[in-house]
Amino acid sequence: MRVVLIGAGGRMGKTVLDLAQSDREIEIAAQCDLGDSIEPAMKNCDVAIDFSQAGSIGELCRAALQHGKSLVIGTTGHSQQQRKTIEETARSVPIVLASNFSVGVNVLSWLTQKAAELLGPDFNPEIVETHHKMKKDAPSGTAKTLAQILKAVRNSEIPIQSIREGDVVGEHTVILRGPGERFEVTHRAANREIFARGALRAAKWIINKPPGLYSMQDVLGL
Repeated sequence: MRVVLIGAGGRMGKTVLDLAQSDREIEIAAQCDLGDSIEPAMKNCDVAIDFSQAGSIGELCRAALQHGKSLVIGTTGHSQQQRKTIEETARSVPIVLASNFSVGVNVLSWLTQKAAELLGPDFNPEIVETHHKMKKDAPSGTAKTLAQILKAVRNSEIPIQSIREGDVVGEHTVILRGPGERFEVTHRAANREIFARGALRAAKWIINKPPGLYSMQDVLGL
C-alpha cells in the first residue's frame, strides 16, 4: 500500500514514518511538509495520512478529489468551514477522521457510552485528563470527544478537569459517581506510537471503501 505522508516533519509524522519502515504492507511513496505542494505527491499513492496543520485541509481535499484518493486525517483544530470541506469531500472519496487514533482510546469512548447508558441517570459523570506541561490546549481533543459522548446520553454539560504536569503523554479517566459506588475507566498512553499505529491501521482499512466520513470506531468495528 502506497502512502503519502502529510506533515512528515512533525512529531507524529516522524513516528508514522519510523513504524512504516518496519511494516512490509506499507510503502511511504511520498512525504510532504510545510511549503510542499500536496497535489503532485497524491498522484502515485493509494492513501494519504495527514498529521500536518488544519490550514492544509483545503489543498489536501482538492488533491484527494482530483486523483480520487482515500484520506486518513489526524490533524485537529479544524474550523467549521474546514470541517464542512472535509464532509463535502467525503461524498466523493472515503475519509477516516479522528481526533485520536489510539485503539485503546477508541475502546474507551465505546465503553464510556455503554457505561453511561447502563448505569443510568443516578450516576453523575466527569472527566479528568492529564498531559505534559507543554500541551497548549485544555481540555484535550480526546476529553472533548468523551464529553460529547456523555452529553449525548445525559443531555447535560460534563465537567472536565485538565491537569498539565511533567512529561505525561496522555491520561484520560471517565468517572461516574452513583449512590454508594463509583465507576471509573482509564486510558494511559505510554508513547506516541499508539497513535501512529492506529493511523496506519486506518489507512489499510480505508482502501477500497465506498465514499463516506468514517471514524476510528468504524475501523475497529465498534
